[in-house]
Amino acid sequence: MPAAVVMDKAALPLDGGWGWMVVLGAHISIGFAYATPKALSIFFKEIQGDLMSSYSDIAWISSIMLAVMYAGGPVSSALVNRYGSRPIVMLGGLMCGMSMVTASFGSSIVYLYLCIGVIGGCGLALNLNASLTIISKYFHARRPLANGLAMAGSPVFLCFLAPLNQFLLERFGWRGSLLILGALMLNCCVAGALMRPVLTPTQKKLKEQTNGSTTIKDCHIKNVKQFLDFTFFKDRGFVIYLIGNIMFIFGAYAPIVFLSAYAVSQGVDEYYAAYLLSIMGFVDMFIRPGTGLIANSKWIRPRVQYFFSFAMVFNGICHLLCPLITSYPLLVVYAVFFGVGFGMVFALIFECLMDLMGNQRFPSAVGLVTIIECVPMLLGPPAAGLLVDIYGDYKYLFLMCGGVIVTGGMFLFIMNMYHYHMLRTSADTEETRQNSTVDQGQANVSEVEMQAGPETDPSETKA
Repeated sequence: MPAAVVMDKAALPLDGGWGWMVVLGAHISIGFAYATPKALSIFFKEIQGDLMSSYSDIAWISSIMLAVMYAGGPVSSALVNRYGSRPIVMLGGLMCGMSMVTASFGSSIVYLYLCIGVIGGCGLALNLNASLTIISKYFHARRPLANGLAMAGSPVFLCFLAPLNQFLLERFGWRGSLLILGALMLNCCVAGALMRPVLTPTQKKLKEQTNGSTTIKDCHIKNVKQFLDFTFFKDRGFVIYLIGNIMFIFGAYAPIVFLSAYAVSQGVDEYYAAYLLSIMGFVDMFIRPGTGLIANSKWIRPRVQYFFSFAMVFNGICHLLCPLITSYPLLVVYAVFFGVGFGMVFALIFECLMDLMGNQRFPSAVGLVTIIECVPMLLGPPAAGLLVDIYGDYKYLFLMCGGVIVTGGMFLFIMNMYHYHMLRTSADTEETRQNSTVDQGQANVSEVEMQAGPETDPSETKA
């Protein structure tokens, strides 16, 4: 594996070079992290019949996996800060592969919760946070583009995993499919090997000094305090971002989990229903890097928070219109627009946090955000499945998710306007205060000069 890159302490990120190989590795690990919980929904109908489970019971599999992935954010960030991204991503790949292999032998829904949800979710948490953190170390000026390309791993992998899972399901059943999927997820170890660490001379010296057990223990305590930094809640911009994100995450994944089942309930063939996820992923694949390019433009980048709000509202409106669709061609249109909205949001979601917090505070902020977001992540799909169990109709699921997401997008738009207005007001007040201080100082100097009177030439006095 390539050796670490040592940068000057004051140097900016490389913005290229080996960084593009790091983006490739992040593309793979993030792709598995986000696409796997969605693509597993292809197996849910078979698992539901085999294990005699309800819609809400089966939805807990993806929910637990996603919730653990988000909840593991601070732990993953602390490990990345201590050991670097490379070993953490490789460990995450091993855990993901092991979780799918062990789940293939499951005989109860609780066993799948443990294997896929808990063990697999922990592996995905290691992959996700380590990949996001190292991108911020390699890129600055091109960071939105790099983030867009890395986050495009989710739609790319979803595009081929959905039909692949349907193919494997028909040939090998859900147990054999999980076994093969576990082998595929070991490629995260290869992705981790590409993530060459970047060390400043100060970090290199600190790493050499941390040899004693006491020093290492103090370092771990410092990492825990850093990645559970509750002082972020004093930042108004961070709180606004967090509330909007919670609302989005609550309604984001249930439409994906139940899209194939909804299409089948409308009389669509199972293979064609699985292709809806592929269509969404295919569109998403191009939207994410495209959104990254737009967000990197001179006009949009200062207004990226508003762009993020628009993307959320667009995504929610798609879900609100979905219950009106009853034919496969219209479902394809819905999948296309869903892919556009979903891709825009996830191309911007971490870029907006970086924009608010900066590169130095981003690892701490993303760890805290992900552990808080695990709550709506855990409750969203089961709540949607419960609506299906109660009413026997999928339309209430889409109405709930769309309504929550649109509300979150409008909240972000309005509150960001307020936030930036308050920042401008504060800056103007500070500038006025400084000008007043300078004017007062000049007035005091003039007053002293007047009291001293004009200086008299000694020769004139003698004359």
